[in-house]
Amino acid sequence: MPTDIWLSRINWSEDGLIPVIAQEAHSGTILMVAWMNREALKLTVEKGEAVYWSRSRKKLWYKGEESGHTQRVKDIFLDCDEDVLLLIVEQTGGIACHTGRHSCFFRKLEGNHWILTAPVIKDPEKIYNKNE
Repeated sequence: MPTDIWLSRINWSEDGLIPVIAQEAHSGTILMVAWMNREALKLTVEKGEAVYWSRSRKKLWYKGEESGHTQRVKDIFLDCDEDVLLLIVEQTGGIACHTGRHSCFFRKLEGNHWILTAPVIKDPEKIYNKNE
């Protein structure tokens, strides 16, 4: 019978969350940062696909539930302070960001301006069927 003792090793924040970095397996690109609670992490391990906690909606967020852009989890790492997770993922459809880009990190500081460094792969209106 599986045990959840491994969850106790994590240094959860006061609100029961831990930040999670999603990194693409084949390229090493950092795709996004999100949050998990215990339930989200357990579901991620059980399903083999990323499940996060939405702080704004205060509910579980199955990555790709609306867009279809799921993250298949290959590995999960816990940092040295036991308060940050790193997911190594295969990103379905090549889009991790809700803006329709490959990664959420598409703004680069140059001087005192934020410069867009990545194109929109697919219009978010089409991803989330807002015009259909």
